[in-house]
Amino acid sequence: MMVYTLRQEQIIGREIKEVFSFFERPENLCKITPPKMKFDILTPQPLEMRTGAVFDYVVNIMGVNQHWRTLIERYNPPHSFIDIQLNGPYRLWHHTHEFEEHAEGTLIRDTIRYVLPFGFIGRIVHPLIVRPQLERIFSFRRKAIDIIFPAETMIQNSANDSISPLHG
Repeated sequence: MMVYTLRQEQIIGREIKEVFSFFERPENLCKITPPKMKFDILTPQPLEMRTGAVFDYVVNIMGVNQHWRTLIERYNPPHSFIDIQLNGPYRLWHHTHEFEEHAEGTLIRDTIRYVLPFGFIGRIVHPLIVRPQLERIFSFRRKAIDIIFPAETMIQNSANDSISPLHG
């Protein structure tokens, strides 16, 4: 089984509580997801972020609507939360969201560990389709965050993206 890791960091010139408050609201995911993915929350609102919360979404991946069910595995405001996929397109999706006070505002750090389905075929399509698609999604996300937290308050936007295979 091949476990891949995607990491991204971005510094926002705002206080940690304000930044965390935006990210802890699942309804804001549609604001930082590319429109062509047609992200839609199925879970009835109001949504409450907490350890053990489960959220259902529909997201369009490569022209196919996918049901995605997420469990909030850990919730530690305003410093972190972890969501894991219970049902969706990946064999494993483990997304750690970390928020750290920084001299220039708040450092947002995303670490996603994921495993593709289909064994050998999944390993072949990863560099050709999946990795570039995830890079485009997170590039859109960075740009959307820059708009949500306007440039005059932005100090730095540092994207240290890397995807590296881990054998597990």
